[in-house]
Amino acid sequence: MRRALGLGALLWLAGCGDSEPEAPEAPRAGGATTIDDRTSRAFAYAAPNLTAEHEALHREGDAAFAAVFVPAPSPVNPGLGPAYNNTSCNGCHLRNGRGMPVMGGGPQRTQLLVRVSLPDGTPEHPHGAVPVPGLGFQIQDQAVYGAAPEASVTLSWVESAGTYADGTAYSLRSPRVAIVLPDGSPPPANMRMSLRLPPPVVGLGLLEAVALDTLRALEDPADANGDGVSGRLNTVWDVQARALAPGRFGWKANSPNLHQQSAEAYFNDMGVSNPLFPEADGTFELPHDILDAAVFYAQSLGVPARTALADATVKRGEAKFRDLGCVTCHRDTLETGEYPVAELAHQRIHPYSDLLLHDLGPGLADGRPDGDATGSEWRTAPLWGLGLTHTILPYSGWLHDGRARSLEEAVLWHGGEAERAREGFRTLSASDRAALVRFLQSL
Repeated sequence: MRRALGLGALLWLAGCGDSEPEAPEAPRAGGATTIDDRTSRAFAYAAPNLTAEHEALHREGDAAFAAVFVPAPSPVNPGLGPAYNNTSCNGCHLRNGRGMPVMGGGPQRTQLLVRVSLPDGTPEHPHGAVPVPGLGFQIQDQAVYGAAPEASVTLSWVESAGTYADGTAYSLRSPRVAIVLPDGSPPPANMRMSLRLPPPVVGLGLLEAVALDTLRALEDPADANGDGVSGRLNTVWDVQARALAPGRFGWKANSPNLHQQSAEAYFNDMGVSNPLFPEADGTFELPHDILDAAVFYAQSLGVPARTALADATVKRGEAKFRDLGCVTCHRDTLETGEYPVAELAHQRIHPYSDLLLHDLGPGLADGRPDGDATGSEWRTAPLWGLGLTHTILPYSGWLHDGRARSLEEAVLWHGGEAERAREGFRTLSASDRAALVRFLQSL
């Protein structure tokens, strides 16, 4: 028999609903693609919301990404070289993360590469850089048997001392690259070059899925709001469309889409011709389906979840990150739009990037324009997964050339539009600096 609840019981039940408000849901870095893993394999998982069909395609792409190329003729993975930088996608993007800032000896030497060009602006090249005779746009410092590398590259570092406002000393290092051609001569005196470290490959499909209108709304090329920050999209050549297009990927946002960026890597890093970058006679070594699978793999990798969200130090560091204005460029939240991979569409994501170019001053400048990007402009690097860098690969470097050995050094290299934020960081107390770094490590 049913019994009516007494007044006391009813009041008790009502009180239960009021006394413990439901905690807000923690932000998921990659929306529904987020991976709850903070181990050395955190960058290696497919997005958990993929369909069975897309999971199978992701596995095919994983195999393509790991495939080691060899010189032709070969029944498996032919086409390496004759000159190249590495033999596989995984060879540069170790565990899908950053590389080691080492060159000129040892097994890690080809994780760094050197982009080169001649000054642009000629009638023959009204937009973009001019290739260097004999070198093209990238120095390939390895070669198959019987061939010669395009040049030898050695790397050294120069230290410069600095001091925080509280008197604590620090040291920053900058690279010095020496290039010698096969005949022992130096490269052209007017050659511009830029040392590059491979970036992580997680979350790329989500970044491609952000609508162009969203990014255009973030632009402020003339600094109309007077905050000292003037982000803008790069304009680059789209090989497939044979037209200028907004750039989105790469350290200077010099690739319009993942398909082109992947094809460029096969061609420039491994010397493997492909449908976008064929041989002179129109033939190519990498089949369409393998290129497409490798692209899908990069698109469909999951993004690792943040950690320590409730930690008081992390919360304080996040507040300092906002107070210093870091979020002006490192936008914490974006929305994806329509996208061919439906699982990545309409996701609320937290990449900490606006994907725009910003002038970061002379300290980081390479003096090498790329598309509309000047020699001192760089795309805002996404920060998701930042705290896993050394978990994925110890001794990895930060920034475009791996010069920063710590997150503190990475912040201290910022200048130009980010100088105010950099100086704000430099003048923080030691405990506040540590809190901000702890926040970055939580990403």
